[in-house]
Amino acid sequence: MKRGLFLGMAGMAMALMATTGAQAQFGGLGRVLGSVAKEVGVPNFLSGPQPVSTSIKDATFADPSRDGFDAGTAQALTSLNRNDKGGFVLAPGHYTMLAQSYCLHAGTHGPSGGDGYLYAPVKGSAEDAVIAILQNSNAHPEIAQRDIQQLLWAIVARAKFEDLDNRLKLVAGQLLTTRQLASLNRNALSILTSSELSSVTGGLPGPLRTIVEAESQLRGMLSSGSSSYEDMERVAVLAGVAPMGAGSVDVPASRWSRHPDGYWVRYRPNGYTNTHVDIFVEANSSAVGKVYDPGKAIAVPGNTSRQRLAQSGRVYTG
Repeated sequence: MKRGLFLGMAGMAMALMATTGAQAQFGGLGRVLGSVAKEVGVPNFLSGPQPVSTSIKDATFADPSRDGFDAGTAQALTSLNRNDKGGFVLAPGHYTMLAQSYCLHAGTHGPSGGDGYLYAPVKGSAEDAVIAILQNSNAHPEIAQRDIQQLLWAIVARAKFEDLDNRLKLVAGQLLTTRQLASLNRNALSILTSSELSSVTGGLPGPLRTIVEAESQLRGMLSSGSSSYEDMERVAVLAGVAPMGAGSVDVPASRWSRHPDGYWVRYRPNGYTNTHVDIFVEANSSAVGKVYDPGKAIAVPGNTSRQRLAQSGRVYTG
């Protein structure tokens, strides 16, 4: 268990360094991880897979030339044809949708007015499972958004799916294959006692320590079956004023991203649970006939201390 724990922590550390680019701020991180490895008696591994690793460095599609662009009157994105995964088959024009979205970075702050978000693809060791949940949920409108969010928290926190309550196990069985569930269980971490958590996080930088603690608490909450959704939300989504995280970039809230398939997409979250999505497709462009698949998209904040948000093809109704 301790070896798996350290691998997970090291992965988070490396991901945070890559996310922020803060080599100076976390210059002693290798020494910290080395001391943790020595304390718990495991080899000094300096890398490990993150279930979701998408970060600001992956959001390379910002298009400042479209700032102030008038896309014209918007039509409902849901008016477009959809493929078997719930993706939208694009036609020329401006389309909009208030979509359900999901927290994918426990222990960080939720969106706030004025924050800019950019498109990036889903990446990480559990990207297959994350995409499957988001895509397959389109065919299951009876599954509550909160249940989907809890499954995603279970993934980012590396909880054991076999330890989830029966209701969430049933939902997981509807959205994931047996192979995907087995893979998630293999990569899960055990629940830490308070003393174990303190010994592991004591020397870590503040932002990383907060994330490790939040994920550990979520593992316990999801396994106990006695915690309310609101309790989990308080742990996963930090309240209060968000500082500017190291490595943040200035992203206006109105900024578009040019998708690799040739269309433009813009994300304007109202909170972590819902995001106003705009799609613009030029007439006669190569993007016509391509598919916008929300399940493969993450809205990444310019401020690295805020939530990255998984997108979905489900309409948010409050």
